[in-house]
This record gives sequence, C-alpha cells and structure tokens, in this order.
Amino acid sequence: MAHSASAIKRVRQNVERRIRNRSNRSRLRSQIKKLRHALETANLGEAKKLLPETASLVDVMVKKGIIHKNAGNRYKSRLARRVASA
Repeated sequence: MAHSASAIKRVRQNVERRIRNRSNRSRLRSQIKKLRHALETANLGEAKKLLPETASLVDVMVKKGIIHKNAGNRYKSRLARRVASA
C-alpha cells in the first residue's frame, strides 16, 4: 500500500489511466469485430465503408499508446487485404 502523498496520487492516476485505456482498447476491438463481421456476411459495401474508419481508429490508438505501432500497421494491412480479396 502506498504511504507517501505522491505514491497515493500515482495509484489514483494509474487507476484512471487503466480505465481510460481499457475503454479505448474495447472501442478498437469492437470496431475491428464489426469490420470482420461485415466481411464474414459478405456485406462488401459495409466493409469498404468501415475500413477507413477502422484504420483511422487504429492510428489513433497507436498515437495514444494503446497498441504498438507495428501491431497497428499489421491490423490495417490484414484488414485491407481481406477487404480487397472479398
């Protein structure tokens, strides 16, 4: 348990950041699932519409530090390849 005032503040900040990061990560995963679902149901128009939105969200999450830069590029590449081949 934290004893000093600065350590107590750090614990409080970490809790807030963890909640915020979890929310952002959940938002990203939901968007990716939505795009994958559109591809699985052969809804190509919806998939093409969702691809730029998803890629943009991935970029935002990389910038916020939610996911690593290479992981973000990998997500975008794989999703774009799946949309193109559909």
